[in-house]
Amino acid sequence: MARDRAIICLAMGQILVWAGLFYVFPAMLVRWEEALGWSKAELTGAFTLAIFVSALSSPLAGRLIDAGRGGLMMAGSSLLGGFCLVGLSMVRELWQFYVVWALIGVLLAGCLYEPCFALVTRARGAAARRGIIAITLVAGFASTISFPAIHVLADGLGWRMAIQIFAAVVILVATPFMWYGASKVEKAGAEDQDHSGDHKVARHAFIGRPHFWLLAVGFGLGAIVHGVSLHHLLPILHDRGFTADIAVLAASFIGPMQVAGRLAMMAAERHVSNHGVAIACFMFMGLAVMLLAASGAAPVLLAGFVVFYGAAYGTVSILRPLIARDILGGANFGAKTGALALIYLVGSASAPYLGSLVWSVGGYDLVLPCLIVLAFAGLILYVAAHRLPRQA
Repeated sequence: MARDRAIICLAMGQILVWAGLFYVFPAMLVRWEEALGWSKAELTGAFTLAIFVSALSSPLAGRLIDAGRGGLMMAGSSLLGGFCLVGLSMVRELWQFYVVWALIGVLLAGCLYEPCFALVTRARGAAARRGIIAITLVAGFASTISFPAIHVLADGLGWRMAIQIFAAVVILVATPFMWYGASKVEKAGAEDQDHSGDHKVARHAFIGRPHFWLLAVGFGLGAIVHGVSLHHLLPILHDRGFTADIAVLAASFIGPMQVAGRLAMMAAERHVSNHGVAIACFMFMGLAVMLLAASGAAPVLLAGFVVFYGAAYGTVSILRPLIARDILGGANFGAKTGALALIYLVGSASAPYLGSLVWSVGGYDLVLPCLIVLAFAGLILYVAAHRLPRQA
């Protein structure tokens, strides 16, 4: 029961930090553009910086987890992230905006999925899958909280007060959940950490093998597709003639569709391999962007985009560590997932800004076909990685 309570607390903490520290950016993008007078490229550049800083900070987060400081790191990152949101609500200059998001980037590395899953996997080993799925089933509703809440609060109180309310929730609610859940998971797995001194000479040998790079770049391209689609979703829908209310409604349903994808993965566990699910994810991501591109002419296709996009991305967050274990092997698994996370996050970091740059050249009519190409390129690289002989 204590283990179940710990996972539940981690799940509650994750949904709140994702809503408050991550999804707040796409939910606020249009409002910031209008209220602060900065261009889309200038704004998304700040989030690109945040995710890039998060990627660079990921190895340090992994070392803290290995040192038995995961609970303190996750709770501290949540707490400081809440105070960064307070600072964000006060910015007046573009450089201040960038400084705050750079600080948030460091903290994202300490409290989102990557450190959470690493902590659970380190404590539970092969039995971590069920706990990870449980966490993602709850946290998948983060966008469902963030987009409507920002829409309502910012309309009624202004965007600065809306951010301050989110800050209070992260500080007062998310942080205690993180502390209890992470600390209990870490304590429960402490007796199983005798393997912490694994062969250091061979720890990073996987980096010189093609399996790793094919898999890393393939999932990295998927991260770009997801990042551009998510962070530019509201302006894309505005460009296609949808009202703000419809756009927010569509964005809000992405979270439930992520949960639906994870439930479908659980239901099909005995019938479909991880490899089959991975192929479906890449294909669904490409199909989702196709539907989004055509939604201006046929608005009903927007529903198809939400279903396929949400289901694909919701499954990928669970699938990445499972596929990594299948293809790269279980030895030195923390080092492998950390390196994969670094490249994946670099893809995420580049996505909003790359989307803005391509938009500045040819609008969203150019952005969306580029995303389709990237989705299917990622599929090809993943299949190539899967066909190579397995590693230990």
